[in-house]
Amino acid sequence: MNFNRRHFLGAAFAGAVGLASPRAFAAVKNDTQPDLLPRALAALNEHHNSILRRDVIGLVDFSHHSREQRFQIVDLGNGRVLASYLVAHGRGSDPANSGLATRFSNRNASSEGSFRTSDTYYGKHGKSRRLIGLDPQNDLALQRAIVIHGADYVAPSLVAAQGRIGRSQGCFALERKLVNEAMDQLGAGALLFAAS
Repeated sequence: MNFNRRHFLGAAFAGAVGLASPRAFAAVKNDTQPDLLPRALAALNEHHNSILRRDVIGLVDFSHHSREQRFQIVDLGNGRVLASYLVAHGRGSDPANSGLATRFSNRNASSEGSFRTSDTYYGKHGKSRRLIGLDPQNDLALQRAIVIHGADYVAPSLVAAQGRIGRSQGCFALERKLVNEAMDQLGAGALLFAAS
């Protein structure tokens, strides 16, 4: 998933965020879902009182198959993608286990919308980062324990073997060896925006 310079610039100049020079966005492009980044920037603006960190955002494009790196961390100050990761969606979002998320819910599935990253803790999946849902369609995230965590069912070897990664209970599960990197890049108080 990449971003289109024209769409990013349009959103940036529309007032959602204006942190970098236009030339910096040349490396950012998205051909498949061109409105994802503008939607995320609008969410950043809408939730400005809740989002403490405004230099970086996490984007999850659930319109892509789970075999694709559909979780990206975008540096808004430099207008570039810092990293891309495989990410699982919830079992309830993909009952047929096809690798495509087709259903979203605030219960028993992945949720779309704006999340604020919170603190880290150590649980059954190791180091994890809590998420706070900021929209009506995901406001139960903290109560449901929807977090960013590492999982053995998210790995390129699974993509090679079965054409898809595994499913979570609605959490944003990443490859175990890369999850700490992703959590550290986002930190606490950043926007994570998920959409299909």
